[in-house]
Amino acid sequence: MLERLFQLQAHGTTVRKELVAGITTFLTMAYIIVVNPSILSSTGMDFGAVFVATCLAATIGTLIMGLWANYPIALAPGMGLNAFFSFTVVGSMGYSWQVALGAVFLSGLIFFLLSIFKVREWIINSIPMSLRFGISAGIGFFLALIALKNAGIVVDHPATLVGLGEIKTAEALLFFGGFVLICALSFRRITGAVMIGIIAVTVIAMMFGMVEYQGFVSAPPSIAPTFMQLDIAGALNVGMISIVFAFLFVDLFDTSGTLIGAAQRGGLLDKQGKLPRLGRALMSDSVATMSGATLGTSTTTSYIESTAGISAGGRTGLTAVVVAVLFLACLLLSPIASIIPAYATAPALLYVAVLMTSGLKLVDWDDITDAAPAVVTALMMPLTFSIANGIALGFITYAIIKALSGRWSDLNASVVTIAVVFVLKFIFLDAA
Repeated sequence: MLERLFQLQAHGTTVRKELVAGITTFLTMAYIIVVNPSILSSTGMDFGAVFVATCLAATIGTLIMGLWANYPIALAPGMGLNAFFSFTVVGSMGYSWQVALGAVFLSGLIFFLLSIFKVREWIINSIPMSLRFGISAGIGFFLALIALKNAGIVVDHPATLVGLGEIKTAEALLFFGGFVLICALSFRRITGAVMIGIIAVTVIAMMFGMVEYQGFVSAPPSIAPTFMQLDIAGALNVGMISIVFAFLFVDLFDTSGTLIGAAQRGGLLDKQGKLPRLGRALMSDSVATMSGATLGTSTTTSYIESTAGISAGGRTGLTAVVVAVLFLACLLLSPIASIIPAYATAPALLYVAVLMTSGLKLVDWDDITDAAPAVVTALMMPLTFSIANGIALGFITYAIIKALSGRWSDLNASVVTIAVVFVLKFIFLDAA
């Protein structure tokens, strides 16, 4: 049955290799089951319900990817987009988390339609590389700011906007220790480095009485507080256009980049360098996002950590199925997830931020018409506390600089259209 479903022999793999690969991928991304509820609960969402929604969204999305697209790619609520959901859409802009879930659902629906009608290729190919690198780095800086804020390292200051917090507290020291531990373990290629760092900080905090042990296994919490609570009608408000677009845009490139990168690592591309069954993979991602919003979590997307399992030999959807089963089993671990403090998950955020900002090295720094928009995009995300604003200002800057520099050949209809839409949004919607 497994051979018929996953074509193991044709992909040069075995059941044992796929099992090992699935466990490896799971260990590298398991941190999301504690980090995601920690971030989303800051909006007022029930921690236990979000924990269940996170596990179920990861299970559903990964199962679809494995059984339908037959790829060793795992999905879960994405880092960066969960921060955008909580701290920008709900925190800064004042929308309810129900409306934010509605925006996530709509972005998944649009992603699904783009995949069906094959508009995705046109959009991705028309977006400048410099802006892609800037967006990735900007999300990284945004996550870094949130991590440092959660740990009390960066605090608000009336004169300078931000300042250095109290770094001699136990929480700050544990945060720093967790971060350097994760980095060191990652350098040594220790599987599950991020999860080990989170657990180590929590155990030390428990030893010093900073958190209280509440058990290891229990029945899953109720998902009722978040299940089917999305407000799609509220998300259809004209003021939500840029937010839906930001969810869609980031997920689109995050998913495409992850799929291509993972496929290259595993030798899954065809002779023309294209990814077979790409449409199925993209639709798996979009269905997972819609399902996740229904359950009560932010955008569900493909994880680059899947390359860890691919490096361990995973080549088919059986790897993904193993990951899905492990995420489902995590439903019983809610007592552990609920006691992990913010300063234990903050090191994971900062580590992910480091990985995401590395894309800036690919920017052509000798071409100011490319470098400037990338920097504007990256900096404006943390400084305005909004991924959407960073994307908008990046597109506007890129279009104007290229036009004034006479580099008309670098512009295309989609970039100009998006830039104009964002200009109109700032003029009319933000003014209102």
